[in-house]
Amino acid sequence: MDEQPVNRPNIKVVILAGSYDFGRCPLATRLPMALWPVAEKAILERLLRYLANQGVTQVTIVFRGGRSSLLQWVRPDNHLELKLFGEQLPIGTAGCVRDGAGDEKDALVLVFSASIVSPPQIDTLISAHRGGQCDLTIMFNPGGRHDQPMGEAADIYVCSPSILERIPRDGYFDIKEGLIPEMLSAGKSVHAARLPKPVGNFRDRQGYLRAMANYLQSGQEMDLDLRPCKHGDSQIIWAADSASIDRSVRFYGPLVIMDNAQISKGTIILGPTIIGRNVRISQGSTVVNSVLWDDAQIGPNCQIQRCVVDYHASLPPNTVVEEKSIPFRVRGILEVAVDKALTVVKTSTTKLRATSQPELPGINAKLLAWVKAHKGKILVGLAIGVVLVAFLWSYWPGVIELWSVWQQSDEYSSGLLVPFLVVYILWSRRNDLAQLSIRPCLWGIMVFVAAQALRIFSQALMYSSAENLSVALSIAAVVLLLFGWQLFRKVFTVLLFLCLMLPWPNRVQAAVTLPLQRWATSSAVFCLETMGYNVAQEGNVIHIGNASVAVAEACNGLRMVTAFFVISGLVVLLAKRAWWEKLIVFASSLPVALLCNTMRLAITALAFTVVSGEYWEKVFHDFGGYAMMPLALAIVVAELWVLAKLTVPPEQKEGIIITRQK
Repeated sequence: MDEQPVNRPNIKVVILAGSYDFGRCPLATRLPMALWPVAEKAILERLLRYLANQGVTQVTIVFRGGRSSLLQWVRPDNHLELKLFGEQLPIGTAGCVRDGAGDEKDALVLVFSASIVSPPQIDTLISAHRGGQCDLTIMFNPGGRHDQPMGEAADIYVCSPSILERIPRDGYFDIKEGLIPEMLSAGKSVHAARLPKPVGNFRDRQGYLRAMANYLQSGQEMDLDLRPCKHGDSQIIWAADSASIDRSVRFYGPLVIMDNAQISKGTIILGPTIIGRNVRISQGSTVVNSVLWDDAQIGPNCQIQRCVVDYHASLPPNTVVEEKSIPFRVRGILEVAVDKALTVVKTSTTKLRATSQPELPGINAKLLAWVKAHKGKILVGLAIGVVLVAFLWSYWPGVIELWSVWQQSDEYSSGLLVPFLVVYILWSRRNDLAQLSIRPCLWGIMVFVAAQALRIFSQALMYSSAENLSVALSIAAVVLLLFGWQLFRKVFTVLLFLCLMLPWPNRVQAAVTLPLQRWATSSAVFCLETMGYNVAQEGNVIHIGNASVAVAEACNGLRMVTAFFVISGLVVLLAKRAWWEKLIVFASSLPVALLCNTMRLAITALAFTVVSGEYWEKVFHDFGGYAMMPLALAIVVAELWVLAKLTVPPEQKEGIIITRQK
């Protein structure tokens, strides 16, 4: 593909920055891959500067996660008209392109993944798109063999403005699974083009290391204040003047050694490798094809091969690590206190052993007798412990992802309370459960196999909601396997309550979000009009007096729906009422949540007519949300009171004993 100057059309670039790594590379910094460094600059920052140098002026970054993290790490070029678009719900790659391009009708849209180390020339992309005479061009890296001219997808697309009309305005829509089939069915053309050289796009740690290796081996000019040098027969090495390298160090490039790095004697470094700023590698260590981020500390006689070492990470002496990510581990006051406590315990144990040596035979006999007497309980406890450890080990990535959802999503933050509430409910029923006989049931194995089949299915088709459901199903299978049907029937409703900790499927959430948002706006306007206020509704904006209140997606009431389901479920499980009364209380969670959300929006709109300023608006907005929780609980209690008044329990009459006197 010849790189010749072309007559450029109007260009708009959309960068898909994605979100956090979600466990694929568990670095403690939890940086999005778009912010992983190439030497001293974040990949996204390098991409923005490259686009500015290529003459691009309009760039939109679509991301999930914190806006502040992007602004903190990325210093964009002043020549760029940069916009940031936060993706609140998963909308797919095509949905991101739709929102990033906006209402653009005439511009050619170039779509880049943010995790690209060596972006191609803009003119190359335009020429490939025009040469294919198509509506959508998918760029591929060059293949490694002659019989495979095209390699993996480069995560770069060139889109004509007309394809934006093929992307639905709402919901999840992917490029590969949604947009391309839609275009082909509509008679549009899709073209695949091969780039002249790999762009270094990656999605995990292995891909990141490959991209760094290609970047160093390609001999591209470094955008750093480093001096190229040679050491014997090794390839070129870029080293900062402030780097301290012992004369006995043996290395073979390509290597990058950043400012103030210290490499001690007897060290062996094999490229491609990048050693960040203030990194210290102690004597006798070996580093092979790895990337060490700033301030990493490598102890003596360590061996690191094909690894990514996190910022500030520390590796103890004589450690051998291959094909892993080495995260930063904080050693704080608590850990130091634990070490001191362990030292005290060891000293006390030694003294106790010396003083209790004569009594050990008697203690051993009593301990053996106690173990024989409680053999059954000990075996059950060990079985529960082993199963619990195995379960946590197997589902640990899923547990971490659930924790991330609870922390970052307001809609499902109430799910964090569900496991603790389940423990409380079981503790409140401990006397009744203790009376049941424990008879392990082999049917639990079948249920567990079904849960794992569901998990494999979800991982193969990337259905995270099904994988989350397999967590609850596996817990139910373990309960059935270890304790049997009798106890399982007693705690079945509690296990169902555990499902409230899981986030809703993306399609379900996307389907209910907009209707809830429209309902919240319309119902709030109805309440304000009923109270006599002059209100006008424009879409999801409420105009009252001189104030305008925008009902965002976050105010659609889904957060209250999920929270009130948890509250009602807890009340239902703790209250001793008839089953139909409990069913009414739980089913009323939805209308109660919608009612409370309407009241919150109406009160907030009235408050905005009185107060002004972002601080007071935020105070009333947040206070309204918190105030609805006790109101909802009061409504549930009132429901139980009304149901108690509507039903009258049967009177128990005492029998009259009639005796006949002789």
